[in-house]
Amino acid sequence: MRKMTFVVAVGARRWGARCCLWLAALLTVCGCSTSQKHDTVTIGDKLTQTLKPGELQAYGIAFITPASVTGQEEDRPALSLVFTETLAELRPAVRVIPLNETLSAISRAGISEDYKLMMVDSRDSGLLNRSTLSLVSKATGVRYVAQLKMASFHQDSEDRFSVLGLRLVQTKKADIRVFLRIWDGDDGTIVWEGAYELYMAKETMTESAVSFRNVVEEAARQLINRLP
Repeated sequence: MRKMTFVVAVGARRWGARCCLWLAALLTVCGCSTSQKHDTVTIGDKLTQTLKPGELQAYGIAFITPASVTGQEEDRPALSLVFTETLAELRPAVRVIPLNETLSAISRAGISEDYKLMMVDSRDSGLLNRSTLSLVSKATGVRYVAQLKMASFHQDSEDRFSVLGLRLVQTKKADIRVFLRIWDGDDGTIVWEGAYELYMAKETMTESAVSFRNVVEEAARQLINRLP
């Protein structure tokens, strides 16, 4: 009986020691954990006609359907919505027409087919048809048109620390490349453009990821803060 008690006691001590080691390792991992962010902003500064300070406030801006890489088409409305909300927050004096209102105005004006053709052509040429762009501008009642393009977006997750197959700490990652171009609906010229690349990573003990909204909102803030 004493031998059995001794074995149980030794086993308990060993189990306790292992738990302490696991806990110490977990605390070390968590204590060393950090969030990472790497980004690059590129602003076009050699345009034939530049957007001047105060013009967005004076004439307003409408968002049209964004372009995206294959497989991300369902994210386009969310991309536009986050940019619209961020622009309205950072520039409250600017009249901002969100994508849904732009599409409704296009439908009411009876120019849906012209708009569709313009967007299809834009995928190949990078251009927006001047006459159709003018019609969109008139339908929405604003001078400027915002065109977004999401060149890439990825989310990933990897285990950083696990015990007995149980994932305790994970690294959540996301990256995005997005491009914003502003057109003048009056004469069909590009008046401003900027590109943003972002990589974000965080270590977490939960299942929460670096969300699409997180990275898009950061991209929107970085680009909009650089508008005249």
